Amino acid sequence: MIGLYYRIWVDGMARAKSLPANKNNWKLGTMLLMSLAMMMNLALIMTILQKYVVGFYFYKLNLTFLPRELDNAISFIVLFILPCVVINYLLIFYNKRYEFLLKRYSTSYNGKLFITYFAKSLILPVLLIGVAMFFT
Repeated sequence: MIGLYYRIWVDGMARAKSLPANKNNWKLGTMLLMSLAMMMNLALIMTILQKYVVGFYFYKLNLTFLPRELDNAISFIVLFILPCVVINYLLIFYNKRYEFLLKRYSTSYNGKLFITYFAKSLILPVLLIGVAMFFT
């Protein structure tokens, strides 16, 4: 599983590095896109797990001293965005590990593996929400 994770990352990094427009910001761009995809997957898994498997919501912060909108924003950042960014940083960018990964894994996909993962990560939750709304 971690091998697939690294292949997706290497494919995205190699493609981003190959584009002249991304020469100076390929790290930030790939980090943002991969973290967004992972965040959507995490949110989907937690929603399914809490709503349909367990039956109650356990993955939440209750910051009752804050206004509701601010509570929701902070909860979303802490529970969904931050874990994905930290995991990606530690596994890919810490100590320039991406240099080793770019040498070890093949870059023959030309961005197709990364874009497939990214597109499926964004489309699947929307599609499942639409199906759930249709049947309820």
